Amino acid sequence: MEFTHNDYVFSDDKNLIQLENVCKLLEKSYWANNRKLEINKKAIENSICIGIYKDKEIVGFARIVTDYATMYWLCDVIIDEKHQKNGLGKKLMEVITQMEELKGLFGLLATRDAHGLYEKYGFYKVGEKYMRKDG
Repeated sequence: MEFTHNDYVFSDDKNLIQLENVCKLLEKSYWANNRKLEINKKAIENSICIGIYKDKEIVGFARIVTDYATMYWLCDVIIDEKHQKNGLGKKLMEVITQMEELKGLFGLLATRDAHGLYEKYGFYKVGEKYMRKDG
């Protein structure tokens, strides 16, 4: 999958992922700021990944872990702060929630501060930080 949206390229091609730059993005997060490069590399290898690119530089990222049968875990959703407010998070969620390989599966995620975004795409709160989307 690859398409352009407002001069940004969205792609699930792992060959385009710039591991060091993904690590720099995740270092700015509260959930993965201490994660080592080797751990991110292995996580990417074993997940569906979507990168968002501007002039071939990765500026957004999301990882989806799934068994392809019952559920998926949405994680590491991040947009570089210089590129926020351009609708990238919304477009990313639209893409993820419409992915053919995730249809019929229930989704889970954890967030401390982005409940409003995820609710727009069918996720609902389960406790303080967890959210679920029925399949």
